[in-house]
Amino acid sequence: MKRLAAFALGAAFLSSAGFAAEPMLKDQGDRYAGAPHATRSAVLGLNGMAATSQPLATQVALDILKQGGSAVDAAIAANAALGLMEPTGNGIGGDLFAIIWDPKTGKLHGLNASGRAPSGQSLAQLKARISKMPRNAQDRDGTVPDWGALSVTVPGAVDGWFEMHAKFGALPMQRVLAPAIRYAQQGFPVSEIIAAAWASGTANFEVLAKAGAIEEIENMRRVYMPGGAAPKEGAVFRNPDLALTLIEIAEGGRDAFYKGSLAQAMDGYFRRIGAPMRLSDFAAHRSEWVDPVSVNYRGYDVWELPPSGQGIAALQMLNILEGYDLKAMGRASPDFWHVFVEAKKRAFADRARFYADPAFAKIPLAQLLSKDRAAQQRATIDMGAAAKTDMPGLAIEGAGKDTIYLTVADKDGMMVSLIQSNYRGLGSGLVPDDGHGDGQGRTLGFMFQDRGAQFNLDAKHANAYAPGKRPFHTIIPAFLTKDGKPLMSFGLMGGAMQPQGHAQIVVNMVDFGMGVQAAGDAARFHHDGSTDPEGGAPMTDGGVLEIESGVPAAVAEALGTRGHTVRYTTGPFGGYQAIWRDPATGVYRGASEMRKDGQAGGY
Repeated sequence: MKRLAAFALGAAFLSSAGFAAEPMLKDQGDRYAGAPHATRSAVLGLNGMAATSQPLATQVALDILKQGGSAVDAAIAANAALGLMEPTGNGIGGDLFAIIWDPKTGKLHGLNASGRAPSGQSLAQLKARISKMPRNAQDRDGTVPDWGALSVTVPGAVDGWFEMHAKFGALPMQRVLAPAIRYAQQGFPVSEIIAAAWASGTANFEVLAKAGAIEEIENMRRVYMPGGAAPKEGAVFRNPDLALTLIEIAEGGRDAFYKGSLAQAMDGYFRRIGAPMRLSDFAAHRSEWVDPVSVNYRGYDVWELPPSGQGIAALQMLNILEGYDLKAMGRASPDFWHVFVEAKKRAFADRARFYADPAFAKIPLAQLLSKDRAAQQRATIDMGAAAKTDMPGLAIEGAGKDTIYLTVADKDGMMVSLIQSNYRGLGSGLVPDDGHGDGQGRTLGFMFQDRGAQFNLDAKHANAYAPGKRPFHTIIPAFLTKDGKPLMSFGLMGGAMQPQGHAQIVVNMVDFGMGVQAAGDAARFHHDGSTDPEGGAPMTDGGVLEIESGVPAAVAEALGTRGHTVRYTTGPFGGYQAIWRDPATGVYRGASEMRKDGQAGGY
């Protein structure tokens, strides 16, 4: 149940040579200037820039900027619109993380707006509830179920909005949320990639509901399957229930969601379906401002947020890769792809062992990010052979899938790197209602996240489930500076692809001189199979190296001879957005992901 084919949105092309054969070349035209592989030029602007995974959301952000809103105002507005327009990736039932460049202080601010487990449910009680589920509804690898009430943690996004707005907002929240409310009332046309994921997600929920994995399914059908089916590309989708919820939030503030009528409705819904979440869990929720952490990669400072997220895995990868002359290797060489994948395996071994909620686990952050540790990990890489297992021998003394990414910059130089998610599919499958439970009242128009599925059930693990604890988190925003000046706000969503993608973007730009758009358009790899923080079977076979059609077949063959299991596929390679700021002129360059429906726009 961890990775259903329905969410891949693509297929591998198999060969008899032991790896997946190269697919047919794309019927694609040639560019007149710039990188030949780029899909388009970067978008340029001086007064503001936004890049999101849905063009209408990008336009919402630009409209807010033109009304005098800050980059934070525009980011919140775009995020609210995406919760409506791309429910396959995010919504107010999920969590949020952000990195914000404040031009007034010349400082980066980090926000961890992720929610916690129910305070009234122990690990033993969680295990007992799992054991009582139908066998075909339990995860086969013995982890927390990916869907249903046991996967739900407190949604942190709304509190995150108000934390950012209080510190950096310029417009009242009613104006910031007005575009999303209007679109929810009047409707919008569903775009291509989102429509495909929407159909896959709702079909999956129907299967899970029959298996007994989701306690209540009718509310999901009412909101996300109008007329009995997911909306197709070009269909006009409306969500008036979400509009009413957003109006309550805009008028009542964050307390409307965490203490007021909305919180009370959610508490009643959870009680009715037998879930452990309570009103007190919502009332106790608070986001946390944190200091971003960085490593220097060939003169550039790459910034991520510390755990409970996985951002530092990208930094660990870059530390290892810094010891190789990647430019001399070239992207067309097997050596380049081999060392990159091997660096990922070593960083992810630490990810599986140490990354967790720092309020509950001692995380040796300085040691994990040290150049000395990277040198030790680098020394274990065999250029002629792929590692088949994780690398647990490098101890530290004293050590205790579906997402959106957006970025906005304004005329004053503020830059926001924001990521928000419901986790797998559209979330847990559970859509709260106003308490009637008879199908006659209104739903609240959004789905709860299933982020609690990333807890570990081993009491001795750093990421073990505990009441009031935040699970290990995959969603990570990123930022790039040089000599103390802001250069790039960027992210690349997509589960475990995220740190792999962040590192690939940085390498493409720093080592190979690619621009902000070309760096995202270049072919990527995704290595799957490393041991996960949530438990399950450890890696014993080296995992699977998934690559895009832009990687030459000769490279795939050579990697196969080194022991990699290689597969050409059309996913999952994530979704990238970025804004680059020229430190000399202040001109912004925006980039958007060709693998998504998105758009970069500026003025």
